[in-house]
Amino acid sequence: MEYREYTAKRVLAGIVLLLLLLIVSIYAISHGGYELSAQEIYRAMVGKGDEKAYLVVWNIRLPRVIAGILVGASLAVSGAVMQGVLRNPLASPFTMGVSHGAMFGASLAIILGAGYSESSGRVILTSPYTIVLFAFLGAISATLIILFLAKLRGLSPEAIILAGVAMSALFTALTTLVQYLADELQLAAMVYWSFGDIGRATWRENTILVGVFAIVFGYFILRSWDLNAAVMGDDVAKSVGIEIEKVRLTLTFLATLATATSVAFVGVIGFVGLIAPHMVRLLFGEDYRFLIPLSCLLGGLLLLTADTLARLTFSPMTLPVGVVTSFLGAPMFIYLLIRMEGAR
Repeated sequence: MEYREYTAKRVLAGIVLLLLLLIVSIYAISHGGYELSAQEIYRAMVGKGDEKAYLVVWNIRLPRVIAGILVGASLAVSGAVMQGVLRNPLASPFTMGVSHGAMFGASLAIILGAGYSESSGRVILTSPYTIVLFAFLGAISATLIILFLAKLRGLSPEAIILAGVAMSALFTALTTLVQYLADELQLAAMVYWSFGDIGRATWRENTILVGVFAIVFGYFILRSWDLNAAVMGDDVAKSVGIEIEKVRLTLTFLATLATATSVAFVGVIGFVGLIAPHMVRLLFGEDYRFLIPLSCLLGGLLLLTADTLARLTFSPMTLPVGVVTSFLGAPMFIYLLIRMEGAR
C-alpha cells in the first residue's frame, strides 16, 4: 500500500506538470505582438486559419515553444544525472566546462570569419551553422578531455569536478584572449551569441534536438537503477554488479552531449540544470526512476515560462532568456540550499 501511494504521488506530479506545460505552451503561442485566440490557434494548427496566423504559429511561436521545452528538459535531465554520478549537488554539465567551451568555440568562429552584420543597430549572425558547429565542438571538447583523463588515470568523482573547474578557467581565458583580439563588430557578435535565445531555433534545429534528447533520455531511463546505486557510493554500486567507472563515463558523456547540442543552438542558459533537479529531489526524493522524467517536465516548464516572461515583460523588446533564468534561478537556488540544509 505504501509503495502504491509512493508511486501514485509521483505519477500525479508528472500529470500536473504535463498539464501546466500544456497551459504555458498555449499561452506562449497565443500572446505576443500579434494576439491569437484559442480558436485561431486551433485553425492555424490544422491549416484552416488565415495566412498571417498560420505563419505566426508555425514559423515563429511553435518552433520557439518546442525549442524551449526541449532545451529545458535536456538541461534539467543532464543536471540530474550529473549530480547523481558525481555525487555532488552542485554538479551539472556546465561544471564540466560546457558553456565556457561553447563560448570559446563561437568566439573563435566569429574571429575566423563566420558571417555577421549590423542592421538597425542590432548584430545579425549570417552564418549561424558555422558558429553552431564551432560552439558544439568547443562544448564537447572540454568534457572529452576530462573523460579521457578519467579513463586513463581513474579519476574520482571529486577529481572530475575539479578537472571541470580547471577546464572552465582555461576556456574562459581563451575566450578573453579571442575577444581582446577582436574588433568592435566581432566583439558585439560574440556578446550577442552568448545571450541565450531559444528564438534562434527553427524546425531543423528542433529535429536535431528531438533526436539527441530521445536517445539520451531513453538511455537515462534504462540506467535509472544504476543511478540509484551510484548515489549510494561506488562500493555499493560494485556490490550489485555495476561497472561504476564505465557507467559514470558513459552517463557523463551523454549528459554533456545533450547539453552541448542545446547550447550550440540557443546559447548559454544558466541555472535550469541545477534548479529543476533539486526542486524535484526536495519534493519527491532521489529515486531516479521518477527524478529523471519529473526533472524533464519541470525543466521544460521553467525554461518555457522564463522565455515567455522574456518576450512579454518589456514587449516589443525581448530580453535574453539567459538573463531571466539567472534572475529567477539565483534566489530560488539560495532558497533551495537553505531548505536542504534545514532538512538535515
